[in-house]
Amino acid sequence: MPKKIPSIGLLVSLMMFPQIVETIYSPALTDISRAFDVTPESSSLTLSIYFMAFALGVVIWGRLSDLIGRRYAMLGGLICYALGSGLAVMADHFTLFLVARALAAFGASVGSIVTQRVLRDSYTGDNLAKVFAVMGMAISISPVVGFLSGGWLTHWHGYQGVLWSLTGLALVLLLWSGGALPETRPEAHESPDFLSTVGQLVTDGRLWCHGLLVALFNVMLFSYYSLAPFMFEQLGYSSKAFGYSGLVLGVASLVGSLMNKKLLSRGKSSNRIVWTGILSSAIGALLLLLLLLLQQSIGFLVGVIFVVVGFGLVIPNVLSVALKRYRAVAGTAGAWFGLTYYLLIGLGLWLSGEGQNLGLTMGACSLTAVIVQLLLQRGSADKAI
Repeated sequence: MPKKIPSIGLLVSLMMFPQIVETIYSPALTDISRAFDVTPESSSLTLSIYFMAFALGVVIWGRLSDLIGRRYAMLGGLICYALGSGLAVMADHFTLFLVARALAAFGASVGSIVTQRVLRDSYTGDNLAKVFAVMGMAISISPVVGFLSGGWLTHWHGYQGVLWSLTGLALVLLLWSGGALPETRPEAHESPDFLSTVGQLVTDGRLWCHGLLVALFNVMLFSYYSLAPFMFEQLGYSSKAFGYSGLVLGVASLVGSLMNKKLLSRGKSSNRIVWTGILSSAIGALLLLLLLLLQQSIGFLVGVIFVVVGFGLVIPNVLSVALKRYRAVAGTAGAWFGLTYYLLIGLGLWLSGEGQNLGLTMGACSLTAVIVQLLLQRGSADKAI
């Protein structure tokens, strides 16, 4: 056990950091499109590039946290994010802006991967479960914080106001971590060889299916973040109004989490809960398509609510079983798994941005999720035979 336990407040802030910095940026997409005179498709490209760079960061910072320690890896990532956000503010060309966003995403990933390792270094057993429960609640409210603050900042100060705020947030976390985050890496630690287990991971069909499910539901959620700002603008609503939609999504996320908890307490299997979440997302996608066809209004949020509830049911249960076979090499497997699904998210968001059709995106993702889950179920049945 480490000699000093980091404060929960700091760890919660670091865990919320990647979620907040992405959702606070979403309301600014329309302003970015106008400022750089680019199409909505190009503006949405910043999200797909963000996730691809985030995927690389998960692997690099995860590895560095074993080599140089959790503390220095965390500080390095926060410095990268601050530099990337500052560069984005000063960018006078869209290509430079994309490079800056990639650097920021690479740094932001440290808040996810390294914070989880600090938690596992610092807590065990029931205490670890309790802390992760707190983290889960914090993450569920992160989009609400991001949407509301992003909507107001964009309304009053444009996209540059959002980016200056993100730079300031990174600097605050950097100073806080520099003063309060101890080194938690165990003295007797192993640095697993990433390449030694990649062959096994690459050929594991179930792991690919689990990664695809995680990616599909994230693509549905983040497609809303990237496409809806333009939909709101076309309907005559401001960035503030789009920011307020975060409250709706926050309630839907809470409903999904509470449903998941209740179903688990009743002894329902993870497989059954995942199917419930997929059904919810399919209903949401169908409603979204119908509402967009029948009327041009923000009533399409009803469909998005069902999708977000499905997200809250599917993601925790998929993540809880995905790496069960790899407990002996959990760090390496986790890094590979994260790399896989973040790259898939980036690819999916690129396709979504090119299509600029939220209903079709969610419909295609829901249908694919049904097929993937059927393949997983068939694989389990074959193994049982």
